[in-house]
Amino acid sequence: MNRYPRDFQGYGPTPPDAQWPGGARIAVQFVVNYEEGGENNILHGDAASEAFLSEIVGAAPWPGQRHWNMESIYDYGARAGFWRLHRLFTGADIPVTVYGVASALARSPQQVEAMKDAGWEIASHGLKWIDYKDHDAEAESADITEAIRLHTEVVGVAPRGWYTGRSSINTVALAAETGAFDYISDTYDDDLPYWMQVRDGDQLIIPYTLDCNDMRFATPQGFNSGDQFYAYLRDTFDALYAEGCDGVPKMMSVGLHCRLIGRPGRIQALKRFIDYIKAFEGVWTPRRIDIADHWRATHPPKHPLRLDKMSRASFVEKFGGVFEHSAWIAERAYDLELGPAHNSVAGIHNALARMFRSASQGERLGVLTAHPDLAGKLAAAKRLTAESTAEQGSAGLNALTDAERAKFTELNEAYVSKHGFPFIIAVKDHNKDGILRHFEARISNDTQTEFETACAQVERIARLRLEAML
Repeated sequence: MNRYPRDFQGYGPTPPDAQWPGGARIAVQFVVNYEEGGENNILHGDAASEAFLSEIVGAAPWPGQRHWNMESIYDYGARAGFWRLHRLFTGADIPVTVYGVASALARSPQQVEAMKDAGWEIASHGLKWIDYKDHDAEAESADITEAIRLHTEVVGVAPRGWYTGRSSINTVALAAETGAFDYISDTYDDDLPYWMQVRDGDQLIIPYTLDCNDMRFATPQGFNSGDQFYAYLRDTFDALYAEGCDGVPKMMSVGLHCRLIGRPGRIQALKRFIDYIKAFEGVWTPRRIDIADHWRATHPPKHPLRLDKMSRASFVEKFGGVFEHSAWIAERAYDLELGPAHNSVAGIHNALARMFRSASQGERLGVLTAHPDLAGKLAAAKRLTAESTAEQGSAGLNALTDAERAKFTELNEAYVSKHGFPFIIAVKDHNKDGILRHFEARISNDTQTEFETACAQVERIARLRLEAML
């Protein structure tokens, strides 16, 4: 593997200004997962009962049997928990996004009607609330197609958002390939939406959360009380709100489940959090589809250079001259484990510099000797590379007086005679007088010191060239 698919770069140190409506400093988005009636159950054609996210400690699947206690806990979410959440959010005038499992929605017409009457977005949570990690792509794709069909039939409109949850490595790509979704949320990797290229198409991703999520009431080392849940939500909000006040607005997702947060001993924590954020200015509480519509209008997809997708020939053609007359560095760098994180100045510079640093002493010396003298004969004959011409010109080395030219010639000859390679300095970092001072100071160094100094300057020149290119 020499192309690494995971993206560690993201927005990097400079995330975009979200420009939330009304100048909001934070977008707080609530998701109600509606899974009751879509979970594993032999009544639904599954091999065993459900064992995930319930009050039963250490629950395990019961192959071939119904699990009455497990069913009863899920039933509570539909019968009581949902309505408690419905009263809370409609009373607070906060619209939510429902992640609705299609088969669960089909079994809950009254709840679906209430969601629609409240103006809630009903996004798709898949066909069934089951684990897809062991499904092949064909079987999972068939379930996505059926989920869209059944959801549209039950709700009356097709879902515009998608979240499987118990997903496979294929889920995001399969959902994106349908072309049906304005956003997909099967990631947890950012505090802002972003665009992902899937099969050469642009797919908006609105990341979800597993930390600001009531599921941790049902997991080891999770929340033991409503106070813990409230404190965690409050601290997350405070951190993100402060970033918004500093000019970098973010998004906070809160994940909820009818059978978990819908219990009376927990719902008060959610109510306290809603009351808490209502006391702040600049808080936007949208549905996820509202975020998607805003992001598409405000931050449409861009298509930066994808270094990890380039052919060898195009890669070498573009970057072969970054290290002076040393295209072999780019040729070797192409064979590294490049990934999305290399689609940046820092990323490609690191890849190229690694190949320069790991080269033999003779190869590195060859890179040094490929550099021209400063204000030397090649410059006078206009035989420098375009990059070297621009660099020397930026420091005024193309407009020397006769005395200055004679001084550079004297220093060039003395330096090469002593060290065996030209004096190298990133001229864009200095003016003409500063370059002369460094020249006169470094010429007396021992050759090994100068070799290492020159190599470091070569890397600096490469960095400056990449910044100009990218």
